[in-house]
Amino acid sequence: MNIYGEHPVFRDRSDAGKRLAEQLSGYRGRDVVVYAIPRGGVPVAMEIAAGLKASLDIVIVRKVPVPDEPEAGFGAITEDGTLVLNEPMVKRLGLDRDEIENQADAVRAEIMRRSMLYRRKILPSPVKGKTAIIVDDGLASRYTMLAAIRSLRNRKAAEVVVAVAVDSRTAFELVKSDVENLVCLIIARTAWFAVAGFYQNWHDLNDEEVSQYLETWRVRDEQSIIS
Repeated sequence: MNIYGEHPVFRDRSDAGKRLAEQLSGYRGRDVVVYAIPRGGVPVAMEIAAGLKASLDIVIVRKVPVPDEPEAGFGAITEDGTLVLNEPMVKRLGLDRDEIENQADAVRAEIMRRSMLYRRKILPSPVKGKTAIIVDDGLASRYTMLAAIRSLRNRKAAEVVVAVAVDSRTAFELVKSDVENLVCLIIARTAWFAVAGFYQNWHDLNDEEVSQYLETWRVRDEQSIIS
């Protein structure tokens, strides 16, 4: 783990995933499921799952946007309905239960759309009694990750680990107490933090690209079983 502040570190998401796989090598051979947070976490998680010879799955989680400010969020919700709220922000905004549910319902619809698309390529993996490693390309806000963590706890994972290429110092400190292990290659010390700034080759992945990644994994997984 390094403290970083200036230049891009990772060639791309696959490079970040390979480096994280090295740091997670102690989990190789254990009963592990690697969970990618779509979209950007998918290529990172694929490299980790391949390096650990582990199962790959996804945990779909989306922020719940502030009314009339879609770029800001006051919480996050997952595919299985797990909802985590930034309670101080909810109180500050004066949001009541109906307003929270209205915003959450719109997010649930998008999560369902993504789930129907991505689950054509990858089926849910049982995680009860296993180690769940949740992966993203970076961690700028804690609430999406906290919702993913709680979702895996609800599914009775024996151990929850978070693996990210880069995060802010604030997010790192807030998330690490909620998991058994937090593996991060870079903790940013920049005043203005953006995950994209740590990658030489970066673009926002679309649904088609995510589906292609998951199809590649499905084919690779099937071939490994046959061989």
